[in-house]
Amino acid sequence: MDKIVSLAKRRGFVFQSSEIYGGLSSTWDYGPLGVELKRNVKDSWWRTFVWERNDMVGLDASILMHPDVWRASGHIQNFTDPLVDCKSCHQRWREDQLEKHECPACGGELTEARNFNLMFKTFIGPVEDDSSVAYLRPETAQGIFVNFENVLNSTRKKLPFGIAQIGKAFRNEITTGNFIFRTREFEMMEIEFFVRPGEDEEWHKRWLDDCMRWYTDLGINPDRLRVREHEAAELAHYAKATYDIEYLFPWV
Repeated sequence: MDKIVSLAKRRGFVFQSSEIYGGLSSTWDYGPLGVELKRNVKDSWWRTFVWERNDMVGLDASILMHPDVWRASGHIQNFTDPLVDCKSCHQRWREDQLEKHECPACGGELTEARNFNLMFKTFIGPVEDDSSVAYLRPETAQGIFVNFENVLNSTRKKLPFGIAQIGKAFRNEITTGNFIFRTREFEMMEIEFFVRPGEDEEWHKRWLDDCMRWYTDLGINPDRLRVREHEAAELAHYAKATYDIEYLFPWV
C-alpha cells in the first residue's frame, strides 16, 4: 500500500491534505490527474444512469438539512458504532471489529462499549445552543427522500422512476486508514429508485445487472468482481436487504 500511495503522489493523483502543516488524518486531496480521473468516472456514471435512461432524473441537494430530517430517519438515534477505549494506551476501537476483548495495539484492558454517533455536528448562526444544531450529512439519500414530492410534481414522473445525485458526505469514523478507502469526507454517487409494492425484487435484480455492466464497461475485469449479500448483523437500521459489488484488489 505504501508504494501505491507514493506513486499516486509522484504522478499527481492524490496528495495528503494539509501536508505542509503535518497533514490531517484520513484526509486527501486529488491532484491534477486524480481530479480528471474522478470527473471521468462521475461523467460516465451520470451519462449511463441519468442521460441514457428515461426513468431517471437528477438532483443536487444541500449538505446541511433540518435536524428533524435526521431525527425522522433514525440517524440521530441509530447511526452509531460501539466504541471502546484502551485503559493503558488510550487508543479507541470499534468493539464489533475486535476478535478479542483486549486492545489490539498493546493487549491492555478495554472500557465498556458505548455508542458513538458518526455524524459531524455543527451550529448554524452565531449562537451555539440546541436550537442551532445542524449535521453534515452522512449520506445523500435523505436529500432525495425529502424532495420526492417536489421532483414528482415538477417532472410528472410515474412509478417506477429514480432520482440520482452525486455529492459529498461526512462520517466521523472511529477507525480510518487504508489510504482513500476509508475516510471521514467522501463523495457518493447514489440512486434512489422508487417502485410499486411487490416489484422490488424484480427491479433489484435489474439494477444489480446494470451496475455490474457499468463496471465492466469501464474496463474492470469481471473475474475480480462479486456480489455479496450482507448478513443480518451488517444491515443498516433502515435496510430490508443489502448487496455489495466487491472488487478483489491484487494485494488482498
